[in-house]
Parts: sequence; structure tokens; C-alpha cells
Amino acid sequence: MTVPDEQESEDAQPAPSAGARLYDGLANIGGLILAIMTAAVFLQVVLRYLGLTGIDGLEEVPRYLFVWLIMFGAAAAMWRHEHTVLDYFVNRFGPVGRALLLILTNGLGIALFAYLIWLSFTLVPNAGFQTSAGLGLTLDWVFAAIPVGSAMIIVPMLRNIYFALRGLWRKPS
Repeated sequence: MTVPDEQESEDAQPAPSAGARLYDGLANIGGLILAIMTAAVFLQVVLRYLGLTGIDGLEEVPRYLFVWLIMFGAAAAMWRHEHTVLDYFVNRFGPVGRALLLILTNGLGIALFAYLIWLSFTLVPNAGFQTSAGLGLTLDWVFAAIPVGSAMIIVPMLRNIYFALRGLWRKPS
């Protein structure tokens, strides 16, 4: 017979890591952004259906939030390994080949996102000189999604490389 406290401790899941909580939070922010985008589009459609004039700048809200949604969603999906994978050929390799291919693809991905961050050092400050027509918002806030999201995507890619290398160097038992 088990004591109730012992039974609860056996069934309890380990606490999620700080990274998992962070990227779950990004997914939740992405859901909130999607809800705001949906509400803005719905409001515009209803106003136009009723023959009323749309709200100035409201059509820009979903367009600009979409960039942030993509970057937050991509980072959360990268952490959870939820991106679409074409793994037919990858699965034909052995464990070492799969690990090396994972290291290669994640390394190339890191190079791509690091390049986007590097380009953003020019893009984002220059976008601050432009304003949107409807909202009057400086576009640096919109373009800032690229370096922020790229940095958030690089972290899970580094994690993937770490676990692949750790798997390669694991001592046989």
C-alpha cells in the first residue's frame, strides 16, 4: 500500500525547464497576436459590410503583427521540434549519420539567421525613418521582429546541435 503523498510524487511530471517555459510563453504571445489580428480583420469586414468607413490604420495592424507572429511561432516550433520535416532520406542513415546531418542543417540554419541579424543592423535603424500611412507608426518596430525572432530561433538550434554532439560522444555501455 502506498501513502497518498508517495503516489502523487510518482505521477508528478518534472517541472518544465526555463527554456520550455520561455518558448511556451512565446507560443502564448503568438496566440494573443493571432487573436488581435483576427479581431482587427473581423471588425474591418463588419464595418464595410454595414457600409461604414473602416477605422484608419486598422488594416495595417494584422499586416504588421503577422511578422511578429511568424517569428514567435517559428521560435516556439523550433524549440518543440514541430517544424515540418522531410525525413525519408535522413532515416536511411544510421544514428551517427543522422546526428551529423542534424548538426549540418542546424549549423546552416544558424548561419542564415545570424546573417539576418547582421543585415538588421542596417535595416532596422533605416526603417525608423519611415512611418506607416494609417497608424503613423515608425516601421522599425515592425522590422525589429526579424533580429529578435532570429535570435530566438538560433537558441533552439544551438540546443539541437548540443544534444546531437552529446549523443555522438556518449560512451557505449
